[in-house]
Amino acid sequence: MRKNIFVTIGALALFMVSCKEKEKQQEETADVEETTIEVEAPAEAKIIPIEHATAVIEWDDNTIYIDPVGGKAAFEGQKSPDIIFITDIHGDHFNPETLNELDLEGVQIIAPDAVVLQMEENLSSKTTTMKNGESKEIAGFQVKAIPMYNLREEAKDFHVKGRGNGYVFTFGDERIYFSGDTEDIPEMRALESIDKAFICMNLPYTMTVESAADAVLEFKPAQVYPYHFRGRPDVSDVGKFKTLVNEGDSDIEVVQLDWYPTEDY
Repeated sequence: MRKNIFVTIGALALFMVSCKEKEKQQEETADVEETTIEVEAPAEAKIIPIEHATAVIEWDDNTIYIDPVGGKAAFEGQKSPDIIFITDIHGDHFNPETLNELDLEGVQIIAPDAVVLQMEENLSSKTTTMKNGESKEIAGFQVKAIPMYNLREEAKDFHVKGRGNGYVFTFGDERIYFSGDTEDIPEMRALESIDKAFICMNLPYTMTVESAADAVLEFKPAQVYPYHFRGRPDVSDVGKFKTLVNEGDSDIEVVQLDWYPTEDY
């Protein structure tokens, strides 16, 4: 009988210890849950049109200039660049005078080989080259160089394959494409999961409105932004472009930004 009492008391003691340990574990778990910090994903990239092919992108404390031209005055009111991307050698994309007027302290420039070959040492020393098809991770985002070139026989000398870069930027979950000077090439048509596409359309240098719309309808970005649509001598009909795109796919949003503030179009 005495033995049974000891066994019962021992079992009770073990049960009480087990309960206390369980309570302690629950308290520790609660403490961990209470101190969990939720990290918000960076907001969508902000795109600021400057003029023609020149834009500013703001994302997650990064300020990115695309093809800066127009001198320092063109960027009045804008944040200084952290990174600069250049697409091609032509003066509406690569402008050494503008680059030299900007504050380039600590700035990284990304450009094709053909652009770097035209730079003086003060600029080339800050520049990293990217070739068609190459990808890089920079400042928390990814970028891939996309080919840009002409297809029409009469325009092939304007932009030869392999010389310039379009760019696809991946900012968090958002993918943004800047076409550079190109026609509706297979590499553009094969793009996938693009949220915002900036598409050129001007003659005689790039492509027609019809070609641009046809390419967009194939790779189906969520939004498309006509840019680089001033040609010689006229600007392209971006209203017609919007009609063609929306007749083909009403789910694609055509967004018109003010790329030529001093002109009517």
